[in-house]
Amino acid sequence: MPTVLLIEDEPALGMIVRDSLEVRGFTVLYASEGNEGLALFQQHQPDIVVADVMMPQMDGFTLAEHIRQENADVPIMFLTARSQTADVVRGFELGGNDYLKKPFSLDELIVRINALLRRKSVPQTTPTPLLTIGRYQFDPSKQKLLLGGQAVLLSHREAELLRRLYEQRNQVLERSAVLTELWGDDSFFNGRSLDVFITKLRRHLRDDAQIQIINIRGIGYKLIV
Repeated sequence: MPTVLLIEDEPALGMIVRDSLEVRGFTVLYASEGNEGLALFQQHQPDIVVADVMMPQMDGFTLAEHIRQENADVPIMFLTARSQTADVVRGFELGGNDYLKKPFSLDELIVRINALLRRKSVPQTTPTPLLTIGRYQFDPSKQKLLLGGQAVLLSHREAELLRRLYEQRNQVLERSAVLTELWGDDSFFNGRSLDVFITKLRRHLRDDAQIQIINIRGIGYKLIV
């Protein structure tokens, strides 16, 4: 069964969540603060990280930054009492994959964990040839964007989003469709996450002024090359 790294500084909540996951067959690594959580991550390389945001010594956002420097693909879910949109957006910008507000139901937490693990475990297809996007070469299999001998490693979701934009280049990629395919549904928070990933791709492609990803308001996005 998958291994879950749970970082939660509230002992009672941490114990309840850990016990609930273990009852359902998950292996759980538990830490009560970020530094300990990062050490466990580096030692065990879990399948998914579930982290509180507000923690002493190292908060969940800082923890996510450290994890993303080492691993671009492991799913990260934030648990938090914060409800401001800016906090949600920041979490996604730092590489988070999901955001669950406290108080939450254990059933919802487990459904979300399983959904993230399913998306992570989708089998890799036969390697595809390099795709030309303006001056860039895009390798979907290795999730790399190449320009002038320099390579940028994309996250799995960044690569999948760019591939879909390329396949629909100079046409509209419908927002609702890509949210359903990559995020599981087209909820408000997933929509904000998609906006964050579009911004990231624009930054990655900024060295070719001929490339644009434009927003078609209320419909979706268009990659112009």
